[in-house]
Amino acid sequence: MDLNFAEILKTIILGVVEGLTEWLPISSTGHMILVDEFIKLNVSKSFMDMFLVVIQLGAILAVVVLNFEKLNPFSPYKNRTEKKQTVQLWQKVILACIPAAAIGLPFNDFMEEHFMTAEVVAGALIFYGILFIVVENYNRYRNPKIRTLEQLDYKTALIIGLFQVLSLVPGTSRSGSTILGGIIFGTSRVVAAEFTFFLAIPVMFGASLLKLVKFGFEYTGAEIVILLVGMITAFIVSILSIKFLLRYIKKNDFTAFGWYRIILGIIVVGWLFFVGNPV
Repeated sequence: MDLNFAEILKTIILGVVEGLTEWLPISSTGHMILVDEFIKLNVSKSFMDMFLVVIQLGAILAVVVLNFEKLNPFSPYKNRTEKKQTVQLWQKVILACIPAAAIGLPFNDFMEEHFMTAEVVAGALIFYGILFIVVENYNRYRNPKIRTLEQLDYKTALIIGLFQVLSLVPGTSRSGSTILGGIIFGTSRVVAAEFTFFLAIPVMFGASLLKLVKFGFEYTGAEIVILLVGMITAFIVSILSIKFLLRYIKKNDFTAFGWYRIILGIIVVGWLFFVGNPV
């Protein structure tokens, strides 16, 4: 491919979309699929399939940078109890990853072949948008039992991991499904969001590694530039997105995101009905 300003600009737009939507409960994969319908990079289909996943490495790095001290069990600034709590946090994260790995790996190719469509994304956006509004209304008069990550028990962590399996369907949102699971089973919004961020590290790293191995390691210079630009953009925007979400949910619930999902889903349905699939 010929690398030019237009291709770089398209890559930056995709990186911005990834960084904004990965951590908000509105489905990054769904948005990337929808944006890809209109902004076509001049690359092969196999490279694009890999790019849409591997670009998430930039988003992962943002979580690690922002929470390095919290995630580091060997920090010299932590006492023995704090180091033990950090190890336990990682144990809960790994436990919560098991359901998605056990179900996602065998069905990954099938899901990509049959569910990576605008129609599926629209349906998932609307369904889970409604679910967010229903859950927040139900949760309005409940006090969360789990207000800190230290209070998060292994059982609840596993339940959140089971909710993560729902995100195998594009448009669901990995962060959205796990946050919903956390809230339903008694965590505060902040705990649900933070655990979701940490849960993303092994999940997204593993998914990216699988995509890289599947694609192979022979890249043109232009493809390397596109990958780096996409990941760097996603990293920068993810830092802003994560900080925004944590500030937002300290004073607000997720109802607004539910309405956003519904409206976007309806727009997509309308587009498909009146214009047809742009592919």
